[in-house]
Amino acid sequence: MHTRIEEIADGIVRLSTLVPEIAPPAGFTFNQFLVRGDEPLLFHTGPRRMFPSVRDAVARLMPPERLRWIAYGHFEADECGAMNEWLAIAPRAQMMQGAIGCMVSLADVADRPPRALADGEVVDLGGGRRVRWRDTPHTPHGWDAGVLFEESTGTLLCGDLFTHLGDGPAVTDRDIVGPAIAAEDAFRSSSLHPAMGTNIRGLAALAPRTLALMHGSSYSGDGAAALRALADDYDRRAAARPA
Repeated sequence: MHTRIEEIADGIVRLSTLVPEIAPPAGFTFNQFLVRGDEPLLFHTGPRRMFPSVRDAVARLMPPERLRWIAYGHFEADECGAMNEWLAIAPRAQMMQGAIGCMVSLADVADRPPRALADGEVVDLGGGRRVRWRDTPHTPHGWDAGVLFEESTGTLLCGDLFTHLGDGPAVTDRDIVGPAIAAEDAFRSSSLHPAMGTNIRGLAALAPRTLALMHGSSYSGDGAAALRALADDYDRRAAARPA
């Protein structure tokens, strides 16, 4: 297992591990994002079995024990499965997630008390880095779902939004909506409900310049347009769902 290191925006590094056994022949990437700052943040931990590889990748960038914050989109093994391994090696690190996520899962499973974030709350990482939490319940799935927006670079840490197959470049300016639609057709992993389109269009209002994807290539370009197109597809799916 090998985790690659690629900067996708100023001070935001993608840690990417390809698992070819998932969805062959294209394979499937699992991506974490290190946001540099005076108080570095790791978005997604990866599953526990990936921890040694991801830890070694972080160690090539900074001492892992300097990590201050660990966050994720929603409670799932590939997003937060290695949280306690990270807490064990980084004594100042603290988990943070939305208030719902802390209430229903994180406060019980994390080895240290987490920081519960209100919708729209900003955390100053120092060094000019500020991340804003946005609640996105059941979008794409999970009552606790949410995303982080790094304000200085305009980078939206998307979690499972725009998930697609394959091992493409770290960053692309090509279409990511079509591949995301194809992956949803294959996996049927999203929670289809009437508010999905509204939730995603709310993220489009942030006008992100980079979309940092957990599965697949990140995107550089008109993030708002991509989000609106994804919202339109979810509206279509919700409308077509049997009553």
